[in-house]
Amino acid sequence: MSDARTVIFEQPGGPEVLKLVHRAVGAPGPGEVRIRHHACGLNYIDIYQRSGVYPMALPHALGMEGAGVVEAVGEGVTHLTEGDRVAYASAPPGAYCDARVMAAAQVCRLPEGIDFRTGAAMMLQGLTVQYLFHRTVPLQAGDTVLFHAAAGGVGLIACQWARALGIRLIGTAGTDEKCALARDHGAAEVINYEREDFVARVREITDGRGVDVVMDSIGAATFEQSLDCLRPVGMMISYGNASGKVPPFDLGILGAKGSLQLTRPTLFTHIADHDTCQAMAAQLFEMVESGKVKIRIGQEFALKDVAEAHRQMEARSTTGSSVLLC
Repeated sequence: MSDARTVIFEQPGGPEVLKLVHRAVGAPGPGEVRIRHHACGLNYIDIYQRSGVYPMALPHALGMEGAGVVEAVGEGVTHLTEGDRVAYASAPPGAYCDARVMAAAQVCRLPEGIDFRTGAAMMLQGLTVQYLFHRTVPLQAGDTVLFHAAAGGVGLIACQWARALGIRLIGTAGTDEKCALARDHGAAEVINYEREDFVARVREITDGRGVDVVMDSIGAATFEQSLDCLRPVGMMISYGNASGKVPPFDLGILGAKGSLQLTRPTLFTHIADHDTCQAMAAQLFEMVESGKVKIRIGQEFALKDVAEAHRQMEARSTTGSSVLLC
């Protein structure tokens, strides 16, 4: 049994509720592995959990993704061995730590060509783009997508993935600098939503047709306007709520606006099956190793500085992916 630093919180609240404690880490049981982390990823879902938007039994550890080395393998685990380099995005939370025991099903062997920081930075965000582009709606070359928060970690991966597939991605962001970053990563068009009416600009860019799909992680602040950007029978994918939850609304609005489709997916449904998760990760790894997608790590923090990391994320002052170094 070894000891590991772990970030926990005992009550919902701001970044100040995060505590760094020492916990014993035991041997893995059946279907489990013990991982020694080199880095772990920071994501907005961590803020939802810490703040109480997504209620959790407390006290609880935080963090949904990490990368490191397998220290021990439990009975029945066949796809991993001791010493393997690995990365994962997985529930339950607990990745903000030096080491942990966890279910092995969603842990993926990390190719030698991808370093630990990149592995930790890309799993949750990259697998999110994979399910948005390949599993939620059958996108094809030539389709047009409106993607909010295009300069964030998910957004920059999506911009590159879209370019590789021949998808026309219109990205939104809140500053000219972030818009330029999205364009540099493959966005066909960019809209600064602080200075421009993004609905009017989308209609202008698409010659009045509207986009095939909207991918929206902002939530309440953009939901209704996003619906107005869609073509008839277009698809609205609401996959996050950085600005707050979308309030209840009349489903009849979808009919009135053109028989629109709406879905609210989550990554953890898509990766729940072991084989599906491993196949999704393999496609992500191929996109990164081929150079079609480059993971931009905009911020790195020591594990002890996790509260400051959360403050910067909530202030929307970050770009690309953020990681904690163990």
